[in-house]
Amino acid sequence: MIPKADGSERPLNILCLEDKIVQQAVVYVLEAIYEADFMGFSYGFRPGRGQHDALDAVSVGIIRKQINWVLDADIQQFFDAMDHDWIMTFLQHRIGDKRLLRLIRKWLKVGVMNGDHAERNEVGSPQGAVVSPILANIYLHYAFDLWANTWRKRRACGDIIIIRYADDVVLGFEHESDAQLFQQHLHQRLKAFDLNLHPDKTRLIRFGRYAIRDRKRLGLGKPETFDFLGFTHYCSNARWSGNFIIVRKTIKKRLRATLKRIKAELRRRLHDSVVDTGKWLSRVLQGHLNYFSVSGNSPSIWLFFTEVRKLWLKSLRRRSQKAYINWENFVRITNRFFPRIRLLHPHPCYRFDARTRGRSPVR
Repeated sequence: MIPKADGSERPLNILCLEDKIVQQAVVYVLEAIYEADFMGFSYGFRPGRGQHDALDAVSVGIIRKQINWVLDADIQQFFDAMDHDWIMTFLQHRIGDKRLLRLIRKWLKVGVMNGDHAERNEVGSPQGAVVSPILANIYLHYAFDLWANTWRKRRACGDIIIIRYADDVVLGFEHESDAQLFQQHLHQRLKAFDLNLHPDKTRLIRFGRYAIRDRKRLGLGKPETFDFLGFTHYCSNARWSGNFIIVRKTIKKRLRATLKRIKAELRRRLHDSVVDTGKWLSRVLQGHLNYFSVSGNSPSIWLFFTEVRKLWLKSLRRRSQKAYINWENFVRITNRFFPRIRLLHPHPCYRFDARTRGRSPVR
């Protein structure tokens, strides 16, 4: 059992090497079968797709479509709630080999160790297993994707965008009536497959090109924000043109959690050499840049780098009561190791157009 951010715990399955090898082989087989079926708005755990592709799709969809409302939906404890019988039913639509189906069912029931005895899983997919992500995609393909795409075509009165990454779903609606009706039907749809929306993380908010104007007219202040894949999304207007833009900033809670982990690791490395610690921090900061260095997020990145500098300086000063280093000299040291802050991801529209040029809007 490992701790979660909200204070609860969840089981983590650490499989033996032989199981990992066989599961990866099965993943290759399942990908070859289901990649032809998966919807274009599904981005999680698929070859050639990643978090930034989903983030680009959210920004481009809200900007280019007539989106005025956003439903930020999160399926409650999805990996722990997947029903084994439903998973096997979905797999049997495309797989006829009973040996493979029997092997997958065994993986689903492997369970976790509690002391000296094993507790088998009756529901849910093992978190940490190589095969779990694609099983989750298959489950949601039938439980959500196909239904949502049909609902969009037959029931909606205006524009709708859908972006799903694993169990995190963002939907944009032109009309509030469509959004409320979809949310109501979504509850019923998921309940049929033993799933529920998270009551605290699922929200319908006014968001889009007219959100600032409409909320100001109603006396409600600034538009609400939503979190998706590590970024908080804000409504804003470009300084140079006044056009509507979406600003993405690192989620504050995630930023504080990362700094807390760095502080703990610096304390553990208190007596390591400056060079070794500097090289480690260089890798950490470069990894942070590789993910969070998007347009509009520069203030959060500068803040993160500054806080890391402060933590390292405090750590060095704790090494000896007689040792002292001023800020100017310390900055010269960090400049040797800290990567240069620069934009590493293009504007969402440019990359989205490059990735989807010549393809069907659905695929």
